[in-house]
Amino acid sequence: MARIIVVTSGKGGVGKTTSAAAIATGLALRGNKTVVIDFDVGLRNLDLIMGCERRVVYDLVNVIQGEAGLNQAMIRDKRSDNLYILPASQTRDKDALTLEGVEQVLEKLSEDFDYIVCDSPAGIERGAQLAMYFADEAIVVTNPEVSSVRDSDRILGLLASKTRRAEQNQDPVIERLLITRYDPNRVDSGDMLNLEDIQEILAIKLIGLIPESEAVLRASNSGVPVTHDQDSDAGQAYSDTVARLLGDEKPLRFHLLQKRSFLSRIFGGGRR
Repeated sequence: MARIIVVTSGKGGVGKTTSAAAIATGLALRGNKTVVIDFDVGLRNLDLIMGCERRVVYDLVNVIQGEAGLNQAMIRDKRSDNLYILPASQTRDKDALTLEGVEQVLEKLSEDFDYIVCDSPAGIERGAQLAMYFADEAIVVTNPEVSSVRDSDRILGLLASKTRRAEQNQDPVIERLLITRYDPNRVDSGDMLNLEDIQEILAIKLIGLIPESEAVLRASNSGVPVTHDQDSDAGQAYSDTVARLLGDEKPLRFHLLQKRSFLSRIFGGGRR
């Protein structure tokens, strides 16, 4: 039986789809058969980040409406035989998704996969609620900004009240926090919330911290999830996140201010 993980956020632009792709990739690289589903009907960015946009023929809505089978719509990742992508539709309305249709898709996928990663649209509208409704676990993605953290708090309220587990009085959805675009220099100067403030406000377990990194943009533009770039700090941070998700103990990295050497201050150099 697959474990269903929703990657969600209250605010757009926090790196949620990047994180869903990176986490799904990390799970697959660790030997778990994984499928990542794009629930952002009408926009659809997951296929771009996964580098399979030209291979999309059918999508999630086609499957739900009986126009295609799951095997026709799923795309196998070119870099990992354990990873599959189920894209969203660019041409349909979000109302094309139904609770019953999503349930049938997830039940069918659960027969064959170890992990189902649901890439939720940002916010609290229908697509986001359907993405989280059947979740066993939630990874709440936030930036170290007041507005992003506040919107994440709203998502935690929905996870506690608007999921199948809440409605059926089952064990609650396991909530985990992923902080992205963290820059210790800006935290030190007071331009960003620090790690302790974010954890105190949201009060859920931290599973990962992803530093601000040029590697994320490079990965998105090239269609290769940043988890594959283990020379970068962001790639290593996502691998750490996946390891913790699977129960490994990993010390937190990339959150402390690094003093730059004299030569580094003179010649500069960005974060990989």
